[in-house]
Amino acid sequence: MNKAIFLDRDGVLNIERGEYTYRVEDTSMVPEIGPALKDLQDRGYLLIVVSNQGGIAKGLYDHNDVVAVNDSIAAHLAEHGVGLNAVYYCPHHPGTTKCLCRKPLSLLFERALHRYSIDPDRSYMIGDKQRDIDAARGVGITGILVEANTPLGTVIKNAEI
Repeated sequence: MNKAIFLDRDGVLNIERGEYTYRVEDTSMVPEIGPALKDLQDRGYLLIVVSNQGGIAKGLYDHNDVVAVNDSIAAHLAEHGVGLNAVYYCPHHPGTTKCLCRKPLSLLFERALHRYSIDPDRSYMIGDKQRDIDAARGVGITGILVEANTPLGTVIKNAEI
């Protein structure tokens, strides 16, 4: 079975701005994210993004906007030799719709575990909100809570991943 690093998007990969990030021109990367993820990838971890994108349900932006931002993040990471294995996102918001995929629920994690034959005992979730950690815990993945916009190199060393 595979091992994986699950990553929240806003605040972990790209800078959390305090408002929805849905335009490429508003997207900037957390410092040193490329080298940190390259290290994990080189050690055999799959890299999977799991993100809530509730602005879609609120009508603030659409799926195409999310894909464009995700593609720009992937392009930045590719410059460092990093390839994301998958990106999952929930387009729902509890103020407008009910679902099973929005973190802190774990449906998106379950999908990834099944599709990529991932061993949750050898995997981690890095997130900047407690709901990220709760969702991971729901499927037996160890969560690592970080402050938003923290470079991950030190976090990875301290967590002994």
